[in-house]
Amino acid sequence: MISFECDYNNGAHPKVLENLVRYNDCKPTPYGFDEYSERAKGRIREACGLPDAQIFFLTGGTQTNATTIDSMLYQYEGVICVGSGHINVHEAGAVEFTEHKIITIPDTLGKMEAKTLDKYLDDFMHDGNNAHAVFPGLVYITFPTELGTLYTAQELTELYDVCQHYHIPLYIDGARLGYGLMADGCDITLPFLARHCDVFYIGGTKVGALCGEAVVFTNRQAHKHFFSIQKQHGAVIAKGALIGLQFDALFSPAEGQSGEALYFTLARHGIQQAMKMREMFQRKGYEFWLESPTNQQFIILPNDIVERLQQQVEFTHWGKADIHHTICRFVTSWATTDEELQQLERLL
Repeated sequence: MISFECDYNNGAHPKVLENLVRYNDCKPTPYGFDEYSERAKGRIREACGLPDAQIFFLTGGTQTNATTIDSMLYQYEGVICVGSGHINVHEAGAVEFTEHKIITIPDTLGKMEAKTLDKYLDDFMHDGNNAHAVFPGLVYITFPTELGTLYTAQELTELYDVCQHYHIPLYIDGARLGYGLMADGCDITLPFLARHCDVFYIGGTKVGALCGEAVVFTNRQAHKHFFSIQKQHGAVIAKGALIGLQFDALFSPAEGQSGEALYFTLARHGIQQAMKMREMFQRKGYEFWLESPTNQQFIILPNDIVERLQQQVEFTHWGKADIHHTICRFVTSWATTDEELQQLERLL
């Protein structure tokens, strides 16, 4: 059985494991207040070009979204998100569980458009009865989107301009951030992204770590008691160095890559494997549901092929294309091998 179901079904990159083994006999300060976590934060600040950024380590994406969003909203506020956004469709109501409403607006291929956001906020602010409504207190997007599409630098700039105009923070979910930044045609760098939002997180779970996400507050806007809010969410682990050591490895220079952080090298590999897979499906004559330059590829397959393929390959049934065809998602990762791709091609 080979798996293209997701990008977190592998263990961890050897360099990450080496870091954990190397310091296994040390006795670091608990709860993430250790020298290894501080070193990792320094590496991330340097990569982002933000020497004053506030950084917090959490273990998983849903936990990170619920904790961060809860920390940034008053009790009467909600978070704006496109209908297809991850917090709206794939987190089992985690944000609503914190008693904050998700306010959905339409998307275009998974992306939030500045004009749509501006219209919603303008209408809300000019509504004389808005005191009876949930106030928009935060804007949430993902990079890449849930559909594997990317914002351009211009689109992100326009979106952030709208947020600043209405004095509403912009939060970017970066569970697959590395794969977005390394995708062909992406004109956004990590420092650019960091300058065009108020908080984002760097996903480690999907890009070479055993677990872990790094939340980056770009404008020193973290709640002054963010650590306590983490505790309330069960989002602080006693052995905090576990995550710090992983990010220390991921943001150390990769071997033979002219100083590039390992994180970006691993993400680039995932993209290269996705493009090989994409070409494979094209050679076989299959159609794509949409154009994705990232490690998520959405292919329309006949139902009989789906039934046969799923006996030996793990992938996601995304939805019906029509009565005879299914939209299937195939995902590559930092660990996808050429041998796995070759096996998939033989099975097709």
